[in-house]
Amino acid sequence: MAAKGRIVWVSGPAVKADGMSDAKMYETVVVGNSKLVGEVIRLTGDVAFIQVYESTSGLKPGEPVVGTGNPLSVLLGPGIIGQIYDGIQRPLKELSKASGSFIGRGITTTPVDMIKKYHFVPTVSNGDNVAAGNVIGTVQETDLIVHSIMVPPDHPGGKISNMVSEGDYNLETVLATTEKDGEKISLKMYHRWPVRKPRPYQNRYDPTVPLLTGQRVIDTFFPIAKGGTGSIPGAFGTGKTVTLHQIAKWADSQVVVYIGCGERGNEMTEVLVEFPHLKDPRSGKPLMDRTVLVANTSNMPVAAREASIYTGVTIAEYYRDMGYDVVLVADSTSRWAESLREMSGRLEEMPAEEGYPSYLASRLAEFYERAGRVRAIGSPDRDGSVTLVGAVSPSGGDFTEPVTTHTMRFIKTFWALDAKLAYSRHYPSINWMNSYSGYLGDIAKWWGENINSDWLSLRSEAYGVLQREDTLKEIVRLLGPEALPDEEKLILEVARMIKIGLLQQNSFDDVDTYCSPQKQYKLLKLLVEFYRRGQQALKEGASLADIRAMSIVTTLLKARMDIKDTEMSKLDQLDIDMKEQFKSIIGVKVTN
Repeated sequence: MAAKGRIVWVSGPAVKADGMSDAKMYETVVVGNSKLVGEVIRLTGDVAFIQVYESTSGLKPGEPVVGTGNPLSVLLGPGIIGQIYDGIQRPLKELSKASGSFIGRGITTTPVDMIKKYHFVPTVSNGDNVAAGNVIGTVQETDLIVHSIMVPPDHPGGKISNMVSEGDYNLETVLATTEKDGEKISLKMYHRWPVRKPRPYQNRYDPTVPLLTGQRVIDTFFPIAKGGTGSIPGAFGTGKTVTLHQIAKWADSQVVVYIGCGERGNEMTEVLVEFPHLKDPRSGKPLMDRTVLVANTSNMPVAAREASIYTGVTIAEYYRDMGYDVVLVADSTSRWAESLREMSGRLEEMPAEEGYPSYLASRLAEFYERAGRVRAIGSPDRDGSVTLVGAVSPSGGDFTEPVTTHTMRFIKTFWALDAKLAYSRHYPSINWMNSYSGYLGDIAKWWGENINSDWLSLRSEAYGVLQREDTLKEIVRLLGPEALPDEEKLILEVARMIKIGLLQQNSFDDVDTYCSPQKQYKLLKLLVEFYRRGQQALKEGASLADIRAMSIVTTLLKARMDIKDTEMSKLDQLDIDMKEQFKSIIGVKVTN
């Protein structure tokens, strides 16, 4: 029985209603005469506390509150790809048609076009038994995405009857009927799923396959695995959004879900304007043919920020269940946490550190644990993954604040952005001393099998040079560079070359914006070889000034922008040129 009550108290996005003894936790309710969408977040006796996902201005005590009997859910079916949604899966294009530039209140619209016809190809026949998760047919959603029509995960299964033949149908068409124990259930192209409930899977795999982003500092030094979790914390102006754009654009995933959660409107506008015009680098098709955008900017209702994260991750899990690798980018989880803090304050809950609610950590954990590479339920066998990357915006770049510290507990890859690097024009401004990856050992086997067996040792040697340089900087600061012997001055020189030739990357340069794993490996190998040969040359009597004066130094620093991914032979030639130049400065053959 649907709960029916009336408003007794309004405080911003929080509403209190009495007479709601039949309501359930997280039930969706319709609030007031304007029919605003809300969700029950606390029950005390017959009083329900409701967070409203639309502006509550004008709501008055005494107005009705009616329960729907259902939790906050999203519609999952063909037509999601390419859409731009608000936090509760309302398509912004449709909302703007209905209410103009400013989103009106109480507007109801379907998340996808229910009338549009798709060409359905059945994969099961009448008389077949199906279970939850089984694929019963496919439709071509976009040029890049073949959409599997699946039996909902909570479906009891049964024997198929009344199966339609191949043809063009809209989303409301009954494709087939299942019968089990006398109960008949219709199957359509879509179903609904509660956003706070993770979609089930058969089993989870270890994170052994890297998510290749084409960004050298990420792939080579701090990699993330498919199905992994990562975080990009950084102060204002350190390049979080551009780095997230690069990951969304270049990661070797088939589907991208980009959540703009509480970000400034101009930043989200950049995404909304830029993404529809971008080309998918692998297919040449529009990037939006594999992208879903959830836009919930800072001037939109604060409660919908929380919903936007769950809406996005549920859509990501849906495409994972089809066997796709999905990357979900959330920008930023700090704004999400601020919405939790505001709602908690209005509900007069006891605040924890910095005013955030005591359940902040558990909410972050619930979000990040929905990542993973899994075997989907049902047949045929399908393996998919959801990789979660969340931006964190700590005030003043303070990584000790609660959102950053709690996030670090639940993620395995941490890309710490550094304001000093950003102000010195070193982009991506990922600080190599503060960042880490927990997937390095897991994915080293993949690099060894697919690129080269010595990848991990080269990476360790290059990272060792960067760590040693960090230590030497203190000595240089106190005593000056002349206090160091030539062997240690060489470390400073090679570290500079690694920073410029490998760690820096220009996302606006046609060649440098993306770097293939093969090119990353060869650039890394060249710089490590330069270090080894430099050490050997110093032992054999060459001076550091001679090494610095070699023309190969400038060539190595420019190789990332001068040599394309298709010109690997030029990198091999650089290795030969480097050997010759080292020979000439010491006058003897340098042993390999």
